[in-house]
Amino acid sequence: MNFFPKIAATFRQQGKLAQIIIINVALFLTVNISIHILRLPVLDYMVLPIGGYSFIYKIWTIFTYMFTHESLGHIFFNMLLFYFSAQLFHLILGEKKLIYVYVMSGLFGGAFLLICGLLFPGSFSHSYLLGASAAVMGVVMVMAIYAPNYNVSLWGLINMPYKYFAALTFVLSTVLDFSLNTGGKISHIGGALFGLTYGYFLKKGIDMFDIRFLTRKKKKLRVVSYNKTVEDVFNERRVNSELRMNELLDKISKSGYDSLTKKEKDELFNLSQKK
Repeated sequence: MNFFPKIAATFRQQGKLAQIIIINVALFLTVNISIHILRLPVLDYMVLPIGGYSFIYKIWTIFTYMFTHESLGHIFFNMLLFYFSAQLFHLILGEKKLIYVYVMSGLFGGAFLLICGLLFPGSFSHSYLLGASAAVMGVVMVMAIYAPNYNVSLWGLINMPYKYFAALTFVLSTVLDFSLNTGGKISHIGGALFGLTYGYFLKKGIDMFDIRFLTRKKKKLRVVSYNKTVEDVFNERRVNSELRMNELLDKISKSGYDSLTKKEKDELFNLSQKK
């Protein structure tokens, strides 16, 4: 009974999560109205063509495809999985990283399939890719690496660590019956590989979206005075914030999100926005 009020509250609090879903839904409605009512072939300019080099003439579709759906079932299950996983992502890593991971996972998924299409053109002739599956799979896999033991509840019936939920999602959506929608499932693999890679480095303290990590050099040990600089104070606060977030996440892993007090939930939300 409280399902829809919770969704409404989430949309108010989690702007970027809601915006991604709204964009997907808006394009879904636009595509279907254009095709079935206005008789306009808009889908040809939204989906990513696979096989050969035809995608070069529609290069923008490597971005638009990840927001485009034609069937109701396709968008429903993609957005349901995204909503479920993105809540945890948004809570722990913040909304900026959510957008980055969604888009980059979609780009990697599309690029991975394009490469396969160029290597095996006969297998993907006159094919195209659409849907948010690869982008969503990347979001799922980041959390599988970053918060593997976070306890999730499926419809209030089954509780399991997030890493098992992610593995189950990948098997059901990608591995089973690989011959059906092979191109889409190959893009899932590309999105998942990006998510796993990003999550792995992020857990080691390296943010691949922060280009400064490419030029960061190890500092030599040196003796400093006891007078703290502004940088020292900033770093100390950052470490304390990370320690506090880890404490809250440990509590969630052991007892669930509802075990947090209102003050702790607000504190966790504020900490996630600083990331």
